[in-house]
Amino acid sequence: MFIDRIKIFVQGGNGGNGCVSFRREKYVPRGGPNGGNGGHGGDVVIMASSELYTLIDQKYHQHYLAKRGVHGKGKDMRGRNGEDVLVKVPAGTMVYDFETKDLIADLTKDGEQLIVAHGGRGGLGNAAFATSVNRAPQIAQPGENGESKWLLLELKLLADVGVIGLPNAGKSTLLSSVSAARPKIADYPFTTLNPNLGVASYGKDKSFIMADIPGLIEGAHEGKGLGFQFLRHVERTSVLLHLVDISDGTTVPPVEAFETINRELSLYHTDLSEKFQVVAGTKTDAMTSDDRLRELSAYCKKKRLKFFPISAATGAGVKEVMNCLGKAVEKNRQKAEKAEGNSEQIKDL
Repeated sequence: MFIDRIKIFVQGGNGGNGCVSFRREKYVPRGGPNGGNGGHGGDVVIMASSELYTLIDQKYHQHYLAKRGVHGKGKDMRGRNGEDVLVKVPAGTMVYDFETKDLIADLTKDGEQLIVAHGGRGGLGNAAFATSVNRAPQIAQPGENGESKWLLLELKLLADVGVIGLPNAGKSTLLSSVSAARPKIADYPFTTLNPNLGVASYGKDKSFIMADIPGLIEGAHEGKGLGFQFLRHVERTSVLLHLVDISDGTTVPPVEAFETINRELSLYHTDLSEKFQVVAGTKTDAMTSDDRLRELSAYCKKKRLKFFPISAATGAGVKEVMNCLGKAVEKNRQKAEKAEGNSEQIKDL
């Protein structure tokens, strides 16, 4: 089950109370106070993990409560700190405050951590209040309460290439042919109900991650079809592979199909429609006429878009489009590494 948006409750542990205690030993006439401090409450920590790809664990476990600190004791014994609670989420998860909708963190790297609910501080025992004029204090502090809040977790898959297109454009078929992913494939609209990830190979021992996004239709921004709830998963991609069905089995003209999807991308977020796109005319094995192929090819040439006719069923043209995508991904990775290196140099200054 693919879950990419969930609400959870987190609460840090309460701090332990300080202790009021005095030394009472036979040969220590002025024993004085020896009440220990309470332990601090545990924190709730969210950690990104590359081994996860869905928030399904949080669907069935929505409350995360850290342990409270142990109370202080006599003989200057400090209470033990409460245990932290670690919440593992997929890399690419964005953490929002549910009440204010403010973004708290964007966890994109494996192992990246964030404390989302701090535990309460332990109270001081009476030994901490002893002074030269108050040698026998009768007071101790209670532990502080831990933080508590509702959070909204929203997953945006970390993929290099997002595969988009109308329903039944051949997205799942292509993904299954170039990777080990096994999405559901059938001859009816909206076969794919959730995004699928696959690792595609190109060149010599090179690869990139592809995300197959469930089909959009005209009016998706208004909630038609599956809506565009899954488009958040292509926001992080550097390249879009736009599949257009050019077989005899489709009734939608190829240029109209292409412009429909791009229009929906713009309505969702302007940046998406401006991403680098590679266009592939699919199902060439099911063509009896090349009219649709010529029409889409001429349109892409006019728009200066890279175009490839392919057939995932026979493998025709697939290698060429994968190499093109791989080179585009490499360029974007180099730009990202260079930008990251420059930002680190600025920090050092």
